[in-house]
Amino acid sequence: MNIQLFLAFIAVAVALACTPGVDWAYSIAAGLKDRSFVPAVAGLCGGYVVHTVLMVAGLAALLSGMPGLLGWLTVAGAAYLLWLGVATLRSWRGASFTADASTDGTAGAPAPGQALAQPKAQAQANQFRIFLQGMGTSGINPKGLLFFVALVPQFVSPEAALPVPVQSGLLGLTFVLLVAVIYSCVALLARKLLQSRPAAARGVTLASGVIMLALGAVLLSEQLIPLLGAAVRHS
Repeated sequence: MNIQLFLAFIAVAVALACTPGVDWAYSIAAGLKDRSFVPAVAGLCGGYVVHTVLMVAGLAALLSGMPGLLGWLTVAGAAYLLWLGVATLRSWRGASFTADASTDGTAGAPAPGQALAQPKAQAQANQFRIFLQGMGTSGINPKGLLFFVALVPQFVSPEAALPVPVQSGLLGLTFVLLVAVIYSCVALLARKLLQSRPAAARGVTLASGVIMLALGAVLLSEQLIPLLGAAVRHS
């Protein structure tokens, strides 16, 4: 692989990952909760792993050449963002880093073995749900798919010793690693800066939900009206 192209890709990828957007909003919202933000960041990275696999398999270019299908994927992504934004807005009052009341050991609690098993199972289920939400946030977004289709090939060298699919996969996984570091820093900084400021934490969580709703509404308005118009014309 051409080292100059690789370094140029890292510079561009870092710049894009550092641009605030829905991934930032989700990372910040996860960082402001009283649990680990790792499942959320891992989910975001998982979505980009899916994009990488699609790119290496050649499916990304195929999908980008089908505007109708891509449009409906955008509508699905917009609907998901709207749902996630509503869910974030509903939880903004809880962004205060308070301890879980279920761990206070009050009278009437279940047996010790049951008390340990239930919270652990519930915590694992919540972490998996957060992971899936993060994966959906980045994975269902067609703009992420187009990012891999339009950007990554510019940094692939046909003359390199490695085959083009291998180079594409390495570049995609490099991007995944970069966003893992950057989004973890975003979530961690949000937690550190706002942990002692519950009012500010709630305000930032509220803003994150609004950003998700706004982006979802914009995507929906950009795609749904033209798609419905095309469907009416063909009917």
